[in-house]
Amino acid sequence: MTRRTRSAHRTQTRSESCRFCGGELLTSVFDTVFRSEQPAAEAVAVVDDPSLEERLFFAIPGALCVPCRQLYVDQQLIGILGLGDARCTFAIESDRVLRAGAV
Repeated sequence: MTRRTRSAHRTQTRSESCRFCGGELLTSVFDTVFRSEQPAAEAVAVVDDPSLEERLFFAIPGALCVPCRQLYVDQQLIGILGLGDARCTFAIESDRVLRAGAV
C-alpha cells in the first residue's frame, strides 16, 4: 500500500465514534493482553498478584478510540476467546499492519 492509499484507508475506517467520549475510532488489528478480573470479594490493592492470569493475543480485530484509548472488541469474539471476565490491559496496533503500510 502506498502512503496515500493507507491514509485514505484509515480515513474510511474512522467513521464511528466512541460511546464514552465521542472521539474518533481507529479500526485495525491489535496485539493485546487481557487480565482476568478478581472477584469483588477478593479485591485487594495488589497490582502484581501472580494469581491473576494474563493472556496475550495477536491480531485481534477491533476499534481504538484515539482520544480516550478505549478498545472495542466484538462481544462474540470475547465470548469465543473466553474473556468474559477479563479486562484488556494493553493493546497496540499489530506490527504486521504497520509493516504492510510501510511498503
